[in-house]
Amino acid sequence: MISKHNILLFFILLVLIISCDKHGDKGLLVNNISEFNDAVSNAEPGDFIILANGVWSDTELVFKGEGTKEAPITLTVEEKGKVTLEGASNLQLAGEHLIIEGLVFKNGYTPTNAVISFRKNRKEIANNCRLTECVIDNYNNPERQVQDYWITIYGKNNRIDHNHISGKKNLGVTMIVGLDTKDSRENNHKIDHNYFGPRPTYGNNGGETLRIGTSHHALENSNTLVESNYFDRCNGEHEIISNKACQNTFKYNTFFECTGTLTMRHGNETLVDGNVFIGNGKPSTGGVRVINETQTVINNYHIGLTGYRFRGAFVMMNGVPNSPPNRYVPVIESKVNNNTFINCDHIQLCAGSDAERSQAPRTSEISGNIFYHESKADLFTVYDDISGVTFKDNIQGANLKTSISDGFENADIQLIKNKQGFLIPKSDKIKQEVTISPNIATKENTGVSWYSKVDTNVALSSGKTIKVEPGINTLFEIVKTSEAGDIIELETGGTYLITKTVKINHPLTFKTSGAKKATILFERMMAFEIQNGGSLSLENISFDGTKSPDYAGNSVISTSKNSMIENYKLFIDNCEFKDMVVNHSFDVLRVSKGTFADTISIQNSKFKNISGHITALDKETDDIGAYNVEYLIMKNNTVIDLQGTALRLYRGGRDESTFGPFLEMDHNVFDNVGHGKKNKYKAAISLYGVQVNDIENNIFNNTKALQMHLVVGEPIVNIINNNMYKSEDIQISGDQKYNLKNLWSYNPEFEEGSYTLSEESSLKGRGTDQLDLGLISKN
Repeated sequence: MISKHNILLFFILLVLIISCDKHGDKGLLVNNISEFNDAVSNAEPGDFIILANGVWSDTELVFKGEGTKEAPITLTVEEKGKVTLEGASNLQLAGEHLIIEGLVFKNGYTPTNAVISFRKNRKEIANNCRLTECVIDNYNNPERQVQDYWITIYGKNNRIDHNHISGKKNLGVTMIVGLDTKDSRENNHKIDHNYFGPRPTYGNNGGETLRIGTSHHALENSNTLVESNYFDRCNGEHEIISNKACQNTFKYNTFFECTGTLTMRHGNETLVDGNVFIGNGKPSTGGVRVINETQTVINNYHIGLTGYRFRGAFVMMNGVPNSPPNRYVPVIESKVNNNTFINCDHIQLCAGSDAERSQAPRTSEISGNIFYHESKADLFTVYDDISGVTFKDNIQGANLKTSISDGFENADIQLIKNKQGFLIPKSDKIKQEVTISPNIATKENTGVSWYSKVDTNVALSSGKTIKVEPGINTLFEIVKTSEAGDIIELETGGTYLITKTVKINHPLTFKTSGAKKATILFERMMAFEIQNGGSLSLENISFDGTKSPDYAGNSVISTSKNSMIENYKLFIDNCEFKDMVVNHSFDVLRVSKGTFADTISIQNSKFKNISGHITALDKETDDIGAYNVEYLIMKNNTVIDLQGTALRLYRGGRDESTFGPFLEMDHNVFDNVGHGKKNKYKAAISLYGVQVNDIENNIFNNTKALQMHLVVGEPIVNIINNNMYKSEDIQISGDQKYNLKNLWSYNPEFEEGSYTLSEESSLKGRGTDQLDLGLISKN
């Protein structure tokens, strides 16, 4: 009879035979960190060290060895996709001719400053090494503002290829090429065929996907080639790639719906050749931004990019005269040739022109480019003198015009789809046919074949509908059994009492099924708490504050008091919030430091008799350019007898690495707002450092001031067709320009018992959209 012991020995022997057959007689399967360390210390050229299948938790690998070009030492895995490094794990490599393949980092974060580092320390570095078919997936420090990097590349002649790198959400660049020692300069690294998956908006500086060099080494040559990589919705900040060294090349990369640009921030002699930028009309998508000397931008294809200012489809910056390398070196001796722009909204020349950046580009050339747009007439914005730029042989669509006098010829252009699926401009006047390199990166030819690129994010209202009965804590109980995307349906006219805070840790929608709103009362300091991973949609619900406790700091909704690594969304539509006056600081939404919302949308809702604010988004007070929300929408709401501010939105500091927040405030009525003695902002609306302000068609009736402080960059400010009746004057400070138009002070003359304008009102039809000011329809 065969014993269990003998069966076990048989299977161990079989695994070793398979491993040896796969990796030769120098393959060694290791099962734990001790065996790994022994294998590394004894490794010789040609050896394979094989990590056994399973989870390697809290494992810090130091892979140091001396292989040869003909016989490298390889660290690999038993089966790709079945070996994961989790918890507090990382990898450091040092030596010569090492290969690492098949590692997967997930469900944790690095205990040091890097997940994978091409050095053990500043003296023990990696040269002639290769990192291939590895995965780093959502391997984030849970503290949003703790900085780390995912891959740090040092040494020389290293290749980083066919890796899957996706989901970085905490502070820090995803991949860096370091030049802090002489042995890492003029490195000839090759970064190719990697899949850089989605990186959400960080809301602060430090969210780049790739950075080469730093401002301290801006004039050092890096000689790094970045080729055929796919950047998929890398939105961390406006520098998707931050080039900060000399003589780097970027070829055949694809940037898909990335809200930012390939930025030549420092360093000279950069080549940007044959890349593709696809915006699909998404907000803030950009192309290439040129700063510094002897830059070359050729043969790139851009389509559907909407970004403006530093995120334009093409941006040529102004510089600082006699600038130090770490500031803004003027554009000199640079060429922009044979690029194609299809339905791209903004070409920005001399961008950033101000008292400091007063040196316009010089001895540079923009030639042989093609510009086509099916709806816009003028794509160019010129901020300063462009006499130092030569324009020649540029072709633009028949409908386009530009203020630039020479170097452009109009042509009838047709768009023809090529075999790769790109729209190619055709015209008799286009002398050189536009082609897309067969080496261009695609989602399919980058990354690894055995690890999925499918998005795992679940959208609000995409799941099943769950009906919940009125009663005490029925909402609390139903949420415990819900799944991401579910819709919690409340009974028409039902009353729901919450004595336990409902914690939202995945996307959930709460809505009343019929016309009569369900009512939610709550006996806790908050009804809902959005936690990490949560998003919330509220539809057709009435919130009543009369049962709430008399504690300072109540709110209907709050974010977690802990840092949230995941961005959240909050949608409020056709809801009512009333009688929240049990203390002097009862807010509708209260957020915490270290939390960030992609979108907060408040529409078609009514707020009445509230002692605090609707929301104060001002918890990032370090004045480093950080803020709490990217897009804030307030549309078609009534705000009545609110003692605090309807909105406090804050972005401090002067850093230009981000372009939010974006504010849209349209068709609202504010009546008796901001007069509370405890309102520390002394305003109905308080805006500080907001980058895009569209405030239109609102009625302010007996309110404190709309305060606006313009502090950084070139904010867009449109305050158009608003009525201020018996209200304080608008207060705007700062040197930036703004568009203030049609500020009236008519008596609105509402119909009795409502906020609908009477037929006699002077505000009828006065909206920018020819509708009435204030509400579009009754709430």
